[in-house]
Amino acid sequence: MRYIEMESVEPGHFLGKTIYATNGTVLLSAGVQLTVYMISTLKRIGVTNLYIQDALTLDIEPEEEILSEETKRALIRSMSESMDAIRSGKDFNSRSVSLAIDDLLNDVLNNREVLVQLNDIRTRDNADFVHAMNVCMISTLLGVNMNLNQNQLKELAIGALLHDLGKPASEPQDGESEPKRHTWRGFELLKAKREFSLLIAHVALQHHEHIDGSGAPRGLTGDHIHLYSRIVAVANTYDNLLQKEHDGKRLKPHIACEQMLAMSGKELDREILVQFMRVVSIYPNGVSVKLSTRETGVVVGQHRGLPGRPIVRLLERESNDAIESREIDLAKRNTVFIDQVLG
Repeated sequence: MRYIEMESVEPGHFLGKTIYATNGTVLLSAGVQLTVYMISTLKRIGVTNLYIQDALTLDIEPEEEILSEETKRALIRSMSESMDAIRSGKDFNSRSVSLAIDDLLNDVLNNREVLVQLNDIRTRDNADFVHAMNVCMISTLLGVNMNLNQNQLKELAIGALLHDLGKPASEPQDGESEPKRHTWRGFELLKAKREFSLLIAHVALQHHEHIDGSGAPRGLTGDHIHLYSRIVAVANTYDNLLQKEHDGKRLKPHIACEQMLAMSGKELDREILVQFMRVVSIYPNGVSVKLSTRETGVVVGQHRGLPGRPIVRLLERESNDAIESREIDLAKRNTVFIDQVLG
């Protein structure tokens, strides 16, 4: 299986991973053969990347995922219902959120050794909900690695899932920035939920604060920013960077990580960044790469703690046009590096 940009998808390719709608129903099932109409529709609804199957990479599976498909659908559905309620001026269902978080906690604790790979297929309709889910999952995994207790993990996870809750309900005020606006609004909405800890509301309020005091809404510094909020800031920054376009293309994970390291001690907490770099997959399975040896291949395996040294399957064309493959473990080849992520 390969992970490629929509521009490289062609009619006749087989879809490698199911695409879900906002309400959890299936838009396209894995294994379907893509047509011109399907590809056009996927582009129209905002899909930018896909997993596809082909003969050379049929046995390559994405890295085991931290969250099950059932948990993902429950989280996205819960976020969709919560946002819809707020837009309608109604209260949202905190019990639904809490139950979805219980499933997430169970998945994260059972899969704490799995590396983070954010390759869920997004559409314009589900992008905000997938973002909330990703920030929640990364934040919770960081909390596990930082030895937070069960109660702390649940507070952190709920705060992370709902960190942007104020966005749909916020309205511009003269001279007020968007981060300042939605953080206060999210704080007010969550503070009113008596079944939630006040610390959960502070995640919504503080997730745009920076360690050096340059953030919003209050310009807090260092430890004056709650630990939960500092964790969520790292997760939020990473997922946002992956959706950021540069020269018309999304940032790759390794570029996003480089940019985050440059924020260390300024916008982001240095110690939390260290933990993050231990759990993220910089070169996810299925990504095509070019090595310093000028050979090209597809990433097929990972090493926890060595995110920049995956296992790569090299694809070589023989004189008779047959394609041979062999694998190289970059953890054992210290003089070989990934020069470029292709496509």
